[in-house]
Amino acid sequence: MLLTVSENELMLTPGNDVIFPHQTWEDYQRLLDVRQDKTLPKLCFNSQTQQIRLMSPLPSHGNRVNTLTDLVKILLRRQGKDWQCFDPITLKLPNQAGLEPDTCFYIENRQAILGKDKIDLTVDPPPDLAIEVDFTSITDVGAYELLKIPELWIYREESLNIYLLQENSYQNSEESRLFLDTNIKKILPYYIELGWNQGSSISLRKFENLDNFS
Repeated sequence: MLLTVSENELMLTPGNDVIFPHQTWEDYQRLLDVRQDKTLPKLCFNSQTQQIRLMSPLPSHGNRVNTLTDLVKILLRRQGKDWQCFDPITLKLPNQAGLEPDTCFYIENRQAILGKDKIDLTVDPPPDLAIEVDFTSITDVGAYELLKIPELWIYREESLNIYLLQENSYQNSEESRLFLDTNIKKILPYYIELGWNQGSSISLRKFENLDNFS
C-alpha cells in the first residue's frame, strides 16, 4: 500500500509523495503525533494553501543531501565561520506553517540556538540557510516564506536554485548571500553528482583540494 494512516501508524512507500487538501493546523499536529518520534515520512503544512504534504525519499535523495551538506561545511570552514547544522528538524510557526528541510544551517544566528533541544520559531530566529533536494516531491516555497528563512536552496535535476527573502517573498538569485565569493550554482551541482556517481569521499576530497571556488 502506498500510504498507511491510522491512530498509531503513518507510513509512505519510499519514492512517493502525497498531498492532502483542505487541511488545518490541527490536522498537521495530529499527523505529527501519529508519526511520533520517527523522521519519515516528512511532513509539510502551509496555511495559505491549506495543504499537508507527505514525502518519503529514495536513497539517491539522501546521498545527495549528505554530500551537499558536507560541501557547505567545507565552504564554511574555508571562511573560518562557525555553524550549527540540523537534520532532521521540524520547524513550526503555529497556525502558519510546518516544515522539515533536508538540512538547515544556523550561521549568523548560531549563538541564539546553542544548547536548545527544540527550536521555537515564536521566540527563536529561523535558520540562516535551509536546503531541499527535490527528487520525489516539489518544495513548497510559499511555506518557507511564512517561516521567513533568509536563504533557501533547492537542488533539482542537477541544478541549484537559490532563493533570497526580500520583503517577505523569495526572489531567485544567481548568488548566495552567505558565499559571495563562490560560484555556488556552477560548482556545487558538479560535486553533488560526482558524489553520487563516484562516491561521496572522492567528491569531497576533490572539492577540499580546489584552489579557488569561483
